[in-house]
Amino acid sequence: MWEEAAQGFAAMGSEARLKVLKTLVRAGEAGLTVGEIQDRTGIAPSTLAHHLKFLAAGELVAQKKQGRSVINRARYDTLRHLADFILSECCADTEKKAANDG
Repeated sequence: MWEEAAQGFAAMGSEARLKVLKTLVRAGEAGLTVGEIQDRTGIAPSTLAHHLKFLAAGELVAQKKQGRSVINRARYDTLRHLADFILSECCADTEKKAANDG
């Protein structure tokens, strides 16, 4: 659990990768080709390929070949899992303190 979360957060650990990931989240389930991501982010093709590789390795992006293109999609299941992980103990100390003070 901790290792998977660390890998996921590390994969999005740069401004450019966050930009790519947010672009894919905005695109929804249809996903985007590399060219479309490049058009929307302005990231150079070789650099973009590097960032997509990182995001795919962290299981944040799924890539599927369609004809000559590769469609990139955000992996909402993994993103939800990471959000749940980081928020799972939200406010636990505050609630514990309130119960002890009460």
